[in-house]
Amino acid sequence: MSNLLWKSLVVSPAVLGATLLVSATAIAAPNASAEVSTTEKTVAIEVAQPEVLAQAAPANNDSKVLDQVNRYSNEGKTSNSLSQVTSVSQFSDVQPTDWAFQALQSLVERYGCIAGYPNGTYRGNRALTRYEFAAGLNACLDRVNELIATATADLVTKQDLATLQRLQEEFSAELATLRGRVDALEARTAELEANQFSTTTKLVGEAIFAVSDVFGDNSGNNNNTVFQDRVRLGLQTSFTGRDVLTTRLTASNSSAFNLTDRNNAAIGSSEATQTFNVGGNDARNNGVEIDRLTYEAPLGPVQVYLAAAGGKHSHYAAVNNPYFFDKTDGGNGALSTFSSENPIYRIGGGAGIAFNIPFGQGGSIIKPSSITVGYLASEADSPTSGEGLFNGNYSALGQLNFGIGDRVAVAATYVHSYNGAGSALFDNGEGLTLAGGTTGAGVVGTSFANNLPFSASTNSFGLSAAFRPSDKLSVSGFISYSDVTGSGVGDDKEVWSYGAGIALPDFGKRGNVLGIFGGVQPYAIGRTSVSGGNNDLPFQVEGFYKYRVSDNISITPGVIWLSSPGQNDSNDDAFIGTLRTTFTF
Repeated sequence: MSNLLWKSLVVSPAVLGATLLVSATAIAAPNASAEVSTTEKTVAIEVAQPEVLAQAAPANNDSKVLDQVNRYSNEGKTSNSLSQVTSVSQFSDVQPTDWAFQALQSLVERYGCIAGYPNGTYRGNRALTRYEFAAGLNACLDRVNELIATATADLVTKQDLATLQRLQEEFSAELATLRGRVDALEARTAELEANQFSTTTKLVGEAIFAVSDVFGDNSGNNNNTVFQDRVRLGLQTSFTGRDVLTTRLTASNSSAFNLTDRNNAAIGSSEATQTFNVGGNDARNNGVEIDRLTYEAPLGPVQVYLAAAGGKHSHYAAVNNPYFFDKTDGGNGALSTFSSENPIYRIGGGAGIAFNIPFGQGGSIIKPSSITVGYLASEADSPTSGEGLFNGNYSALGQLNFGIGDRVAVAATYVHSYNGAGSALFDNGEGLTLAGGTTGAGVVGTSFANNLPFSASTNSFGLSAAFRPSDKLSVSGFISYSDVTGSGVGDDKEVWSYGAGIALPDFGKRGNVLGIFGGVQPYAIGRTSVSGGNNDLPFQVEGFYKYRVSDNISITPGVIWLSSPGQNDSNDDAFIGTLRTTFTF
């Protein structure tokens, strides 16, 4: 570990900037003092480049130690790694007119101990700490000793050695402290490595506590105030540093409210579904299940997504709904599944593969674009006749992504799907159980939009866009249309949905978000069967305010208004109030 650290110090421009002091002719700064001590401080302020060492006293807590360990362990892996140069002209940010040009030239030609960044810059306009200067002095001494040992002592004058001796005495305390810090850090690193969970895997988690109730003459009377939870534990494993294997466990006791009509009969609608109601089919008992097993890795310029279980289109496709969408129904975005993302991404799910393929260089306005294609099957694990990877329920997605300028993102989406009898159109590949015991429901939309009593194929088209005029304002929206061709008499229908929202990030405090989203939940028109239903528009308006208590805790109060639930304006409006607390770790 110490060898690695001292190696980084020897080649650092911050450190090597200090070696300007070895030459009496190295300084050409205006108004430079003739005395060595003043000249030394001028160089330390004007030329130095801090990079490797911490600037404070020795850290006494684990977080600072871990931060140092991470920085040292990433030596040579980042774009800031250093490279040796043979001529000062190799630096693009150093000009012959610069006051320190002769000093740098002397270091290169006389001592051969200077380094820069791979992009050809020296970055010599930053400040230098005393610890870094002490390390640079030590590196300079090592170089002088090397020159003497190789019979090139004529390059080092007595004046140089006298100057270095005075500097070494002045910074002896810093050098001793630095050596002590390195020894202590090396010991702590060895302890961490001996007790670490895994060299390739880290644990991430999310826990949601939510108090919620629905108000309204009928739906309010038929539901109760509830206190629900959902917990996700994910293991994220990387084998190359660029890939990630995600294994996620979920436990939940939450379920969506069951909306009722004016006759107190259950509508069977998914309009009241909130994001924490999604995930965990063992709802109501906190049963644990693996709800996601995916692997993502680059293949040249192409990003590959492979799902063995729990795959979602929103895992790999750009949703373009910032501040409302949070990592597939996470606990830091919108409250409702409708406000979270375009419903077209909830058509199907399960196991399959997807590719994100970039193309084009882009001009001054149109930015580089990409094509996203994916295939997911919700019954891929079943060998039963009529199921499996290709014969069961599936959905295939194609999407064109592009940007306009630096603040507009647009995605045009097409999804073709097949759904067996008794399934739901917007089911995320797994369906949902409502509070009243209704199974096979979707996760968004009315029952008329979701219910497929017989097998059906669909062709869906969607458009999603996000516009960020400033860092304090984001505007986004979507529209989707599905043409459903059913195998039963009168099962053909058209399903529409659209919505838009405004988000104010950092509202009141950094990390807070105020969001308002409104639109029309997925609803069906064109039904010709006797059970066809009404064509009234099921409007929804949601307002929420995410308050960031700390980096790991947020509290989100919000209200959801549902008009004409079940796409029938004869039904009473419903109001859902929720107080959601999200813990992330």
